[in-house]
Parts: sequence; C-alpha cells; structure tokens
Amino acid sequence: MRKSAAFFLTTCLGAIMVHQAGAATTPARPAKPHKSRHAPQTRRTTTTPAAAVPASGPEAIVVLGAGASRETQSVSHLAIQQYVPGTSPFKALSKLPGVMFTTSDPLGSYEWSQQIIIRGFDQSRLGFTMDGIPLGNLAYGNDNGLSIGRALQTENNGRATLTQGAGSVGVAAANDLGGALEFTSIDPTDRFGADIAGTVGSAATWRTFMRVNSGILPWGGKFYASYDYQDANKWKGDGVQQQQQANAKYVQPLGDRLKLTLFGDWSLRHENDYQDLSLATIRKYGYNVDNITGNYALARQIAYAYQNNTPFPAGIPNQDFVYYNAAGLRQDALGYGRLDVRITDRLSGFVTGYGHTNAGEGVWVTPYEPTPAGLGGSPLSTRTTEYDIHREGFIGSLSYRAGTHTIEGGFWFENNDFEQARRYYPLSLNGTPGSIYWYGGNAFVTQWQSNFNTRTYQVHLQDTWQATRALKLNYGFKSLIVDNSAVALNGNVLGTPVPSAYPSGSIEAANGFLPQVGANYRLNRHNELFADFARNMAAFDNSQTGATSPFATTVAGYDAIRNKIHPEMSYTEELGYRYHDARIQASITGYYVEFENRLLSITQGAGIQGNPSVLTNVGGVTARGIDMAFDYRFAPDWSIYASYGFNDSEYDDNVTSGGTTYYIKGKDVVAMPRNLANVQLGYDDGAIWGNVNMQFQDRRTYTYENDAWVPANDIFNLNLGYRFHSRNVVLRGLDAQVNVSNLFDKRYVATVGSNGFVFSDPTHNFATLQAGSPRMVFFTLRKHF
Repeated sequence: MRKSAAFFLTTCLGAIMVHQAGAATTPARPAKPHKSRHAPQTRRTTTTPAAAVPASGPEAIVVLGAGASRETQSVSHLAIQQYVPGTSPFKALSKLPGVMFTTSDPLGSYEWSQQIIIRGFDQSRLGFTMDGIPLGNLAYGNDNGLSIGRALQTENNGRATLTQGAGSVGVAAANDLGGALEFTSIDPTDRFGADIAGTVGSAATWRTFMRVNSGILPWGGKFYASYDYQDANKWKGDGVQQQQQANAKYVQPLGDRLKLTLFGDWSLRHENDYQDLSLATIRKYGYNVDNITGNYALARQIAYAYQNNTPFPAGIPNQDFVYYNAAGLRQDALGYGRLDVRITDRLSGFVTGYGHTNAGEGVWVTPYEPTPAGLGGSPLSTRTTEYDIHREGFIGSLSYRAGTHTIEGGFWFENNDFEQARRYYPLSLNGTPGSIYWYGGNAFVTQWQSNFNTRTYQVHLQDTWQATRALKLNYGFKSLIVDNSAVALNGNVLGTPVPSAYPSGSIEAANGFLPQVGANYRLNRHNELFADFARNMAAFDNSQTGATSPFATTVAGYDAIRNKIHPEMSYTEELGYRYHDARIQASITGYYVEFENRLLSITQGAGIQGNPSVLTNVGGVTARGIDMAFDYRFAPDWSIYASYGFNDSEYDDNVTSGGTTYYIKGKDVVAMPRNLANVQLGYDDGAIWGNVNMQFQDRRTYTYENDAWVPANDIFNLNLGYRFHSRNVVLRGLDAQVNVSNLFDKRYVATVGSNGFVFSDPTHNFATLQAGSPRMVFFTLRKHF
C-alpha cells in the first residue's frame, strides 16, 4: 500500500519536476535558449568549469565511467547544486550504487553523525581528495585531514568522482582499501561577475553566500573569492549549527606550456551535538530524546544522583540517558599551489605543494568528573578532546605518450604533526559558558596528552596500453611506506603531574608492491566489458582515538600487539558491463573482496567516560556483491535514474577478547545494509526544474554478534526550482529553489555506530544511534550579476 501511494505521488509531482542534469551551473544565470525538444541530446563526459555550462545543458545526473577499466561514476557540479546550499556533496554521491551515506541533520554536514560506507568499508578505509589534495580519513577525531564541507564551499564543488573498488594507484590516500572519492573545485570564469544567494528554512536555518569572479585580467590570470555564513538551530533540543567559510582560487597561464593554480580555504565550524540513542530509548521514549542543554538544574540533579547513588529524577533512567551539552568546534586553513607543465607534445606533468592547519575541540559536559569545590563546585565538568594539526606535503606526476602507450608515474610525500589531549574544565554551580564556547587555559585535569608524527611516502608507476581499437589495458603498482610515532606526555591533576597510561613508540606500515591490473573491451560503440584487480594496504591510524591506532590503548595493550599487529590489506576483483547511447547509460558490476587483518577498536563503557579502546584483529572479512545503475532520458525533458547495490560482507573468524570468545564468524559486518536502492524521477524544460528521489536502506546491525538490528527505511526527498528568463534587470540572472527533505516525515535511525560498536547488546541499551531528521523545508534565491 505504501509503495502504491508513493508511486502515485511521484507520478503526480513529475509534471512539475526536472532532472538535475539541466540545473544552471551558476544557478542565477539566465538559461540560454532551450534546445528543440526533437533535437538529439548528448551527455557531457568531461569536467567543465561551472560557469561555462549552459543552464539548459543536458548533463546527466551521473556519468558511468565509459572507457574505464574499473567501476567509476561521476556526479556533476549541477547535481550537487540542486541540494540545499551548504549540503554535503556526499548527499549527491549517495545516489551511486553501493554507497551508504547518513547523518542526523538534513544537510549531511553534522560531522559527529556523518557515516560513509561503500561495499562494507567505512570512511576510515576510503580515500578522499580535493583537487588531488589528501583530505585524510574523515574521522571525527580529526587526526590527519578535514571533511570536504570544511575544505570547499558547496557552490564551488565541481565534479565528484567515485571508484567503488579501489582508487587509482596515484590517489593520495594511505587508507583506500575500499575505493576513493575525488572532489574537484570549479575554476574562475573568463568574464567578470558576481553571485549572491540566500537560504532560509526549517529550524531557523539561514545562509548567505557571495562570490566574485574577476574575469581575465590584463596579465592573463583570473580568480574568484567567495564567503558564506550559515546558521541553524538543531531540529530537536537546544543548540546551533554554525559555519563561516571563505574560498579563493587563482589561475595564471605562464606562457603556452605552464599554468599556475593557487587555492585557499578557511573554515570555522561550531556544531552542537545530538544525543546518541539506544534502541531501548527509542522504543520507550521515541526519537526526540536529546541533550538537555537548556536545563542546567536537571543536569545537576542527574549528576548528583549518579555520584551519591540516589534515585534519578523522574523519566531519567541513568546518567547516560541524556547529557547537558556536547559540541564539535573546528577551525581549518588549507591551501595549495599547483604548476602544470607541458614539456613536449608527448610529455607533461604537474607538481603540487600543500599545507593544512587545524585547531579543534570535541566538547562534552560529563557527570563522571565533578568540578572541585574550590573551582566552582558543580557536580559536572566539561570534558574536551583537543586537536592540533600541522601537515604539509608534495604531489607530483609525469605522463609520457609513446605510440599506443601512456606511461605515468608520480610521488606523494606528507609530514603530519598532530597533537591531541583530553582535558577537564571547571563549571560553576550557577551556569556554564555558551553551548559552543571554546575552552582552554584553565583545565584542572589533563587526563592524557600525546604528540604524534606521521610521514607518508608513496610512489607509483602505471601504463595504459591501447592494445587494439577495442581493447585497452591498464597495469601498474604503487609502493607505500607510512611511519608513525607517538610520544605520550604526562597528564596533570590539579597541578600535579601524572604519568600517562598511554604508550609511546613507533610503528611502520609498508608494502613495496601494491598492483592494479584492469582491462576494458568495447564490443561496439554502445557496449563494453571491464575487469580489474587491485591489492591495497591501509596505514595505521596515529592518534589517541583512532579506529585502528596502536596508540589508542594502554601501555600493556600496546606491548601486547606492537610486534604482532599487521596493517589491513584488501584484494578486490571486479567484472562489469556498461551500455551507453544518447539516451541511456547503464552498468552492472560484480565484485569479490577479501579483507585481511581487519582491525577494530572495541569501545569500553560509555563513550563519555573516555576509556582506552582495545584494538583487536578480527581476522578476515569476505565481501561479495553487485552494483547496478541506470539513467534513461525517456522523453523530452524527462529522465529517470535508478541504482541498486547488494552487499554480502561477513566476518571470517571468531574473536577472543578479554578471555571471552565471540562467535562472529559468518555474521554480517556492522553498519552495512545488504540492500541499497535509489530511484529519481526528474524533469527540465529550461525554466522549471525539479526531481523526486527515493533512497532505501536495508536493516543494519551495530553488534558483531548481530543480536541487535536497526529497521530498514525508505526516505523521499523533493527538489523544485524555477529559472527566470527575462530582460528585466531585476529578474535577469535570478532563480528560486525549494528543497523538501524527508518528504513523508518518516521517523527512522540515520547513523548506526556514532558511539562505536560492541560485540553484543541483548538488552538494546547501548547508545550509538542517531535519529534521522523529520520533514524540513528550505527556500533559496540566487542572483547572478
């Protein structure tokens, strides 16, 4: 009955909707005259600067990697722009087969709940780059990079490309066991212009954006500079989600054979957290349970009850049911300079230097550590995890065409100095600083602090051989060495030094031969087959909180594993088929993955307690699956896109931890649904555009023994817009957009594992789930001058 209703609504709404492919690249710019409805339309397959694409350009939602020897798909800049400004581009990428992306906020930008899983690999085992610059593993703990939302403004996102099985040998990532996501920034335009935009919506959301393009300057260079400010309340509870960000990009030709590109990004993000929930909490109290940030008196009562072993206030079952306040604070500066050179008609290359600094705090008000009487006397204190990143690196490549061969080789080096500490700050009996207050300077406890250094060395060599007109072969390898070191510093309690419980030491992950081999065979102009094999290694995390860090445990735990632990490895095989013509793109890919030495940090107690994790080798994982995608422009101005992914990822071995054997062999991998599906119907006549999208996620588990499951969900989203075609100076270059997330207002669990995973949870009381946001509506106006 539900499916019938959804189909009926989709059909009715279709008449006023358009396909993403036709969205204006600079949305406020007037569309060029719309092509004849009877004219043949072809899809773009090359990256095009945003402002150079006509507003009615027939770009597809997804380009399915024609000619590639592995499963590859790209999502256009246009597709990303049709989401609410400020939305994570992962939202658009979640349309792709085999990709699961969830957050508890409608924009997908709330980092504590961000979860990306592809073919059973989570974000700690995926590669991420922006213009080739490594973004790290996107961990909330923020030890070696930053999220794409802090590296690049939504409006400046160019095409984003995903390789589901394994990134190319040249991708700058030391952890891409399960594929790579490569983001790009748009280039400045050749003509002077300015873009402004404003967004308002649910939860008191508002966002302003402005970008100025210089056009080509007298000396041939061009640049843009942009700035945005975004503010919103949480959709439940008390708190805010705020971000300021600025981007600048400069492109300067240096003669006919050289080009210099400079890019800079600055971001300041403050976000209050949503409460982690358990299945038991949801079943008894619903999805709206949240932090009690506005009720300090209740928070004190809960803390007193816990500390004095007295009854909790009515409706509060325990001290971990709700917390007073939690927040994530991040400030980043990222920049790079790239020099592209064409030495001869056959030999070309580039070299890039980059740098990134980050300061951050994860803030949690805790009842587990009361404030001393002389410092305020509250039964609560503020616990922070503090981050400081200074990393710099170089990337380079040379490519030579010799007959039917294209030989390419390159290098990547990065030095990353990372400092991390866990501190407790005093609170008074009467109140606390603001919910997004940045602490520092008066901690009464430093539970631990450590300095980390990571040095990454990678070289690669590959050949692309057009063996015949129909057959193309790719073969190559990379060598990867990652040296990690940690120095644990003394802690401090009320001015008295305390020896660290955490280890110091060094560890190396190295492999000299990580090969990739692939083939693409064109049966004819529309049909092709492809196959590939890749072997990859993931370096260890290097932090006190990293998911695979040998230093995130006790000294005894480190001593027990340091001579035994091995880096994670994956072996990926793919076999696929693609079809493409002027109206249809389709692909189907089967894959088989063997994952060796899988490392897991086992959470000990409630996350707010900050206990050391236990790093455990859970043996092997085997994954089998199928990815399918289909894009059909079935009538003038109409299109439909669908994707489906089936994934069967299972643990190969039982695990013994703390003297207990957990029988997880044959159990499903945590957080990964077996079935994922997307369907999107769209329409574009050059003025009116819109689409309706359905995303389905199968049930997921957060226990290794699979004794607790989160139900499946199917969520609909609606996007509508209108481009004004007018000579009127006010209307020229104007467009309006409405976005409705969770159209049918479903209540569901979004993120699974926000607070980690456990072996078993028979009572369903482990709080590691994030509730999905209800229906929310946003309205955007854009103007191009």
